[in-house]
Amino acid sequence: MSNFYNIENLKDLARVLNIPYKKITYVLYKKGVENQYTSFEIPKSDGSSRQIKAPEKDLKDIQKGLASILYDYQTYIWSSQRINNNISHGFQRGKSIITNAERHRNKRFVLNVDLEDFFDSFHFGRVMGFFKKNKYFKLSEKISMAIAQLTCYNGSLPQGAPTSPVITNLICNVLDMKIIKLAKQYKMNYTRYADDMTFSTNNKDFLKKKEDFFVELTGIVVKSGLKINEQKTRLIYLDSRQDVTGLVVNEKINVNKDFYKTTRAMAHSLYTKGKFNIDGAPGTIQQLEGRFSFIDQLDKHNNSKSKEINKDAKLDFYNLNAREKQYQQFLFYKYFFANDKPLIITEGKTDVLYIKSALKNLYQDYPKLINKDHNNFFDLNVSFLKRSKRLRHFLNIKSHGADTFKNVYNFFSEKHNEKFPNYSEIMQRTGMKPKNPVILIFDNELTNKNKPQKNFIKETNINDKEKLIKTLEKQYYAKVACNLYIVTHQLVNGEKECEIEDLFDEDTRSITIKGQTFNRNDKHAKSNFAEFISNNYMDINFNNFRYMLNRINTIIQKYEY
Repeated sequence: MSNFYNIENLKDLARVLNIPYKKITYVLYKKGVENQYTSFEIPKSDGSSRQIKAPEKDLKDIQKGLASILYDYQTYIWSSQRINNNISHGFQRGKSIITNAERHRNKRFVLNVDLEDFFDSFHFGRVMGFFKKNKYFKLSEKISMAIAQLTCYNGSLPQGAPTSPVITNLICNVLDMKIIKLAKQYKMNYTRYADDMTFSTNNKDFLKKKEDFFVELTGIVVKSGLKINEQKTRLIYLDSRQDVTGLVVNEKINVNKDFYKTTRAMAHSLYTKGKFNIDGAPGTIQQLEGRFSFIDQLDKHNNSKSKEINKDAKLDFYNLNAREKQYQQFLFYKYFFANDKPLIITEGKTDVLYIKSALKNLYQDYPKLINKDHNNFFDLNVSFLKRSKRLRHFLNIKSHGADTFKNVYNFFSEKHNEKFPNYSEIMQRTGMKPKNPVILIFDNELTNKNKPQKNFIKETNINDKEKLIKTLEKQYYAKVACNLYIVTHQLVNGEKECEIEDLFDEDTRSITIKGQTFNRNDKHAKSNFAEFISNNYMDINFNNFRYMLNRINTIIQKYEY
């Protein structure tokens, strides 16, 4: 790797990037890089705007591949030369504004220095010269020029291209090494997040030396072809609110209180009006989730630090703090109240594969559930819950098993109000109505009191449980709360209870797959069977699935709240 993947010409570059050679030459010489950018502005926290120049798909694909190999090569350089990689935190794998801020937590003085016109300072000639002359690259003039052409726009690195961050970090490595040496002389910590340089110290004598430090720092920065924005340079004392790249660092790492309050207000507006604004423009649920996720990242970071000190600290669903409860409510709203499509929740992963396969096989009979376009691609009109660590932590939704059904139901009932708030009722009080049904799919095991279906009914606070059981025995579906329904399939072959695999005929269940036939007690055999069904759905008999699909279809057609 020491000679950068043996790249000597464009064909080598195409090979390493796993991009067709014709695509690279088309982008470079026929379409032209300058014609493949879209510019737009995003607001900054200080009221000004930042111009983003985003590459179009073909160029972006090439830049993503180039950025990836440059990151890998950067890691190789650092490890082989034992270079400190804890300085630059911007756009680095495993680094973030949180890791950047952590280095400056609880310090007597924090000095923030902004580099002016950062990305614009890395002009075409500088980028080309770096790849041509740097001892770790030493690429040919033609390849160095091609890389500069693929990564620059209007003569410099654009903010918005995947390659700009890693290239600036590579070029700034010498700058960082010089500044870290200076910082050590003044007993200071130093990190950089793109154009934001931060210094911190507990040395009370720094105030006497700060002018000398700044003169030396300015000299290093200017010699590196950059410029300090003195208007954004700030020295912050411990008795003031110290912030680093937007995070408060006085004690533990935290967001500005206004950020959290604004996020909470946005969520309230969403729950009560179905909409909210960000910086005066209509916001999206994805943007709001990003804000909650960011706040949660900080909580997890601080919790992990706390647990290092207090090993008995419990960080789970039953010990959520007030901010986590806000995120919990948002996740309930997103997945179970404002879900864009009817949501189906099954006991296990294999059930999802069976139902999806049945829908693909029978798609012509269920246009409300699935469509097939002119390219023969299927488009599901229902969604299946993707269980994740996030849902487990905030909603106690496990990775598999029927306990998930109980925990989902608990957020629709008053039974466990302290740990499971009835968010459905809370949101309806504002006049909002749930958008689509949420459907729990059970195996038909009503006669067995030890199986999930009977246990679920027992755990609910439904007044007439016997009536619910008789309804299920008669029509195989029932509404249990708000927009929450349960569905089961019919009994087959004269059995008193059936699992979903019993809906397949005997011939299908007898097929030998990877040396073994279906065995419901063998996880591997069950997984192999589900994979086989998914891969061969056109050749499988799914007629017994119609009862269950008909019930799902009926709920969706009749649903109105």
